[in-house]
Amino acid sequence: MSTESVLRAAGRRLRIPQDAINGMRIMRRSIDARRKDVRISLSVRIYSGEVPPPLFRRIAFPHLEPSSPSAVVVGFGPAGIFAALTLLENGIRPVVLERGKEVHERLKDTGRLSREGILDPESNYAFGEGGAGAFSDGKLYTRSSKRGDVPRILALLVQHGADESILWESHPHIGSDRLPYIIERMRRTIEEHGGSVLFGKKAVRLLRRGDETSGVECSDGSSYSGPVILAAGHSAKDVYSFLSASGYSLEAKSTAIGVRLEHPQALIDSIQYHCGGERNPFLPPSSYSFVTQAGGRGIYSFCMCPGGMIVPASSEEGLMVVNGMSPSSRGGYWANSGMIVEVRKEELPDPDPFAMLRYIENVERRCFFPGFAAPAQRMDDFIEGRVSSSLPDTSYPRPLESVLMDDFLPPSVSASLRDGFTAFGRMTGGRFITHDALLIAPETRTSSTVRILRDSGMKQGRGLYPAGEGAGYAGGIVSAAVDGTEAALRLGGDYGYIV
Repeated sequence: MSTESVLRAAGRRLRIPQDAINGMRIMRRSIDARRKDVRISLSVRIYSGEVPPPLFRRIAFPHLEPSSPSAVVVGFGPAGIFAALTLLENGIRPVVLERGKEVHERLKDTGRLSREGILDPESNYAFGEGGAGAFSDGKLYTRSSKRGDVPRILALLVQHGADESILWESHPHIGSDRLPYIIERMRRTIEEHGGSVLFGKKAVRLLRRGDETSGVECSDGSSYSGPVILAAGHSAKDVYSFLSASGYSLEAKSTAIGVRLEHPQALIDSIQYHCGGERNPFLPPSSYSFVTQAGGRGIYSFCMCPGGMIVPASSEEGLMVVNGMSPSSRGGYWANSGMIVEVRKEELPDPDPFAMLRYIENVERRCFFPGFAAPAQRMDDFIEGRVSSSLPDTSYPRPLESVLMDDFLPPSVSASLRDGFTAFGRMTGGRFITHDALLIAPETRTSSTVRILRDSGMKQGRGLYPAGEGAGYAGGIVSAAVDGTEAALRLGGDYGYIV
């Protein structure tokens, strides 16, 4: 659909000549595929007799001197990045400590993991500049009911190089190939305006002055003073350990685990777009979102990646984790999605803060094969309870081990996945369940298993601001970015830097 055709249609609808239209802004674009006549829905704002305003408000960051008030940000994933930008915008100099490497060095290490099965425990799909979000699918929508200032988050991404379409798409997406460059530009903004981003700085202890958190000590012996925004990400389990040892308040958190499910993208297109052959060229590779209940548990799709790939996302030797990602084109042969099952903390026998973390680690340890080969099973074989005699081609770059998935997943998770797949099959006329679909395990890093308590009634003391996925308050790029932003605003208000 061209701009010219939209303007003609708008002129007819408004009953004004097309040459009286000064400009147009797309407000919302979505795809309605509920019926066979799939439609692209477009909401636009037409300007006549006035000049269209800028698409978004660019933030002019101040340049801060070394003498400016400062704060420490631990972690440079989505929460840490947007916390640092918010501090900078409000005249507080951010000092960011990131345990991993800068994003382009991370690309080399993640490539080595995918090609050779060699893991760098400090530079992988979880740790380093951009955090787990840097090599994700780059989806920018959230199911959270507490969304915060999402337009500001999207505008800052556009300001740093993201395509303007994320401002109006109903399911905005950047892509794993473009995100690293946008993240690098955000870091440059911080550094060029007086902040600092330091790599290879693994936090090992929070410094205290009485009841107040007053800084961070790193593994190399260096220390940095100031109030602390702790945005270390959900794979930084050592952070939970030193917090607990120092008397900070933590609690176990419910989560969800399961598998990555991979189909040929053409099959998903034919299901979602109700077409027998190739999809219409005006339509993007299709996605899906499924949810059901069985046995009192939620079973749902998570982080669906059209035209994407499955990658080894472990951050520790001996533990197996997989995740999905998509390039900006979403042009790959396969589609994949997390298929996950609720696991509630109340089900675990131990009430301590690390009970769910140990539960997840046991699953990851059971699923580990040398060189990060992954346990796998065809979808129909899984439902029927038989080992697959062969496995289909896959996007997963490491070897696969044909297994009976029941031997690797908790019984409640396996049983719930079967029920969920059967329900999803009914929703799609039986087409979703196929011999060509592949389960790869395990998908376990869907959310943090520990929450760092930050309620005013807790005894954390002044100066600590846990934020993002690792703190247990977010899930995904946008919600983590919002949470990091709000942590920075709370810090600025508490210390009188923001009135």
